[in-house]
Amino acid sequence: MRCCAFASLCLIVPLAVSATAADPPQPYGPVPSPRQLRWHELEVYGFLHFGPNTFTDKEWGYGDEPETIFHPTDFDADQIVSTAKAAGMRALILTAKHHDGYCLWPSRYTEHSVKNSRWQDGQGDVVRAIAEACRDHELLFGVYLSPWDRNHPDYGTPAYLTYYRNQLRELLTNYGPIFEVWFDGANGGDGYYGGARTTRRIDHRTYYDWDHTWAIVRELQPEAVMFSDAGPDVRWVGNEAGYAGETCWATVRAGQAVPGAANQRVLNVGVRDGDAWCPAEVDVSIRPGWFYHASQDDAVKTVDKLLDIYYASVGRGCNLLLNIPPDRRGRIPDHDALVLKQWREVLDRTFAVDFAQEAKVSGPTRGGDERFSPGNVADGDRSTYWATDDDVITPELVLEIPRFATFNVVRVREYLPLGQRIDAFAVDWWDGENWQELAAATSIGNVRLLRTPTVTTSKVRLRITKAAACPAISEVGLFLSPQ
Repeated sequence: MRCCAFASLCLIVPLAVSATAADPPQPYGPVPSPRQLRWHELEVYGFLHFGPNTFTDKEWGYGDEPETIFHPTDFDADQIVSTAKAAGMRALILTAKHHDGYCLWPSRYTEHSVKNSRWQDGQGDVVRAIAEACRDHELLFGVYLSPWDRNHPDYGTPAYLTYYRNQLRELLTNYGPIFEVWFDGANGGDGYYGGARTTRRIDHRTYYDWDHTWAIVRELQPEAVMFSDAGPDVRWVGNEAGYAGETCWATVRAGQAVPGAANQRVLNVGVRDGDAWCPAEVDVSIRPGWFYHASQDDAVKTVDKLLDIYYASVGRGCNLLLNIPPDRRGRIPDHDALVLKQWREVLDRTFAVDFAQEAKVSGPTRGGDERFSPGNVADGDRSTYWATDDDVITPELVLEIPRFATFNVVRVREYLPLGQRIDAFAVDWWDGENWQELAAATSIGNVRLLRTPTVTTSKVRLRITKAAACPAISEVGLFLSPQ
């Protein structure tokens, strides 16, 4: 088997074994890299928008903010990270530098950073504090480094790329393992630019020379995924409202997008026959804004809204990046933390018991080989999967539950190392005399969650109604969400 530094999060891919009754199915289309498989396993993690905007009450700083404006009164990295962990988040991404150019670490390449703030007498380092707290709480750590810089005098010239890459190297070499590097799509406009209050436009297709910037990440943090409109590992979902398309493929056409200029509709649904595995990340804030604003204290999303977002993001095969901005103290606000805790409690109660694991599962088996048995969908092991013969692409699977089960959430997972194979499926329940369709959907991928009417039954049927290749299903789960 293949192992990695993030072993606890790896989707273990069994090595090929010699053929017995049947060979494993061949992969269909693009398949995820090991780093992407590890990313898929995370499912939910947090965004931390923090910086001068927190204190100026802005969303996009102009770049002329004095270095002393950043002054959290009671900064507590442990409180921030422990709040994220209590919400079930498995990682955090920090805005190390937003568009205002202000650095939350003492960068040697600029004076526009915390080293010239009043906070901790200029000796503080937010990046290090959050990174270390993440390690203490066993969360992964990622960084956001805005390509646009409204403070730097060289922005728009080749010299700025040297500056930007130097800072990227600082972040990737001084703060331990990085799981994701986040490249924003905001590019150019009016700003301070070292005192030249002007507007600077760049050609976002060519200016950043992304291939050479991405190569730095591959060199220094080879296990990190990179996010932008164009990937190369993870794409934007096309909105900041918290939902993926009802159909959402993990594949796209390579080279059809550049950071900051992409078709949002295509990003939202992907491309069924794309030639690159580049799944969507759903970024949304728990508040109306990305940075903390006291005026929005009464507008924090409710538990029900966060649940809707979860099912429309994670439940459609994407990962959820939920922004939880620290306040002017340097802590997650108390009400936000409470809502996050309550949201996690509902999710934990929902997925605590999988009624499918009590079931006897029947259906066609690839070559009669037990390695591809229908029972694999209910064994609690994502490294096993059910598969059929190559020419059986619309099979049915029946789960017989020894005692009646009451459920209202169905979870289906494909075995990702073999690609995204299924185009449409349906779930039926047995009413005692006949099968009744309970729900139907299209793409599956990493996970598909279907919220259904609450039913009580002893039998459930999964029907693959359209597929490009024989199915490779690693899980079918049945759960009861509290009302």
